[in-house]
Amino acid sequence: MFNIRTMNKIAAVGLERLPAGDYAVGDDVANEDAILVRSAKLHDYDFPKSLWAIARAGAGVNNIPVDKCSEAGIVVFNTPGANANAVKELVMCGMFLASRDVIGGAAWVREQAQTPGVDVAAAVEKGKSAFVGPEVYRKTLGVVGLGAIGALVANIGLSLGMDVYGYDPYLSVDAALRLDRHIKVVKELDTLFANADYITLHLPYMEATKHTVNAAAIAKMKDGVRVINMARGGLVNNADMIEALNSGKVARYVTDFPDNEITLVPGVVATPHLGASTPESEDNCAVMAANELKDFLENGNIKNSVNFPNVIMERSGVQRLCVIHRNVPAVLANITTQLSEDGVNVENMTNKSKGEYAYTMVDTGSAVDETVIEDIRKVPGIIRMRVI
Repeated sequence: MFNIRTMNKIAAVGLERLPAGDYAVGDDVANEDAILVRSAKLHDYDFPKSLWAIARAGAGVNNIPVDKCSEAGIVVFNTPGANANAVKELVMCGMFLASRDVIGGAAWVREQAQTPGVDVAAAVEKGKSAFVGPEVYRKTLGVVGLGAIGALVANIGLSLGMDVYGYDPYLSVDAALRLDRHIKVVKELDTLFANADYITLHLPYMEATKHTVNAAAIAKMKDGVRVINMARGGLVNNADMIEALNSGKVARYVTDFPDNEITLVPGVVATPHLGASTPESEDNCAVMAANELKDFLENGNIKNSVNFPNVIMERSGVQRLCVIHRNVPAVLANITTQLSEDGVNVENMTNKSKGEYAYTMVDTGSAVDETVIEDIRKVPGIIRMRVI
């Protein structure tokens, strides 16, 4: 029986992947083997020694102390791509709102209707010119970040008749294959800035991407550029954006991350973090997160971890040793030496690394004596180990 603690409301379709006969699931579960979380902040949470994994039903993991988890041998999963369509649709909405002052116009119409004696139909015909905005057709869209969401946005930009530039210094082969061949993938972000009428951000938030859009970047953009940020608030320097809006350099800034500094600035369209707020997205994220935990707890497989490598191996043999260790020499040799000295045959083995950390799975042809397991745990560089 595995104990799974839910730190937020998780869609039922995801929890159904964890059958009651094998899993105890709930927000009051103690001594948890794993945590399912959405937005709850875990930086001050006292992780029990039983905890092996945390699955975030979403892409960002800013609410999870990833470094602390790595040192404790806790695998952190996220769900990349599960909410991609939902965010893509909101980006398209944001791009249209950046062009046409629909929100301002709708608010103005309501004001007219609430003013005694006003003929709304007549007022609309006289006042509509205040809300004119350009079409996106034949304009240039710049997509910064070409992952699961960015690729969808870039492709749909083409279908809207736009010229599309894309930038991603870490573009993977899989991501590249998702892109339409007509997208201009550039090697320099400045090239995208200089050409785009609309710029949409699809980057993870980290020290290297903090304030990607700042005064220096904005200076390289077209006059009257429109910026859409449905990724993370910290990707944009608020003070620099406010100055650019006030000067007219930026015509509109659409953000899904409002705060007290930016929300009421003229030219800002702020939405309440709606990117993944669709029932379909919540279901997709919950199902992916639950499947990741299930496969890891039952089989030791890791897929979509942010702190450890993806390692997947078909089951064989009698037992499986799952070893989380530092990416240093001699760990594998010491593991196999201990097993060989005990006369245990290795049926299958796989090992991968990610930065400072590595993960090894070993399928053995016979049961491993507990004393040997303890000897393996003492091997220098091993952080944590379990037997399935």
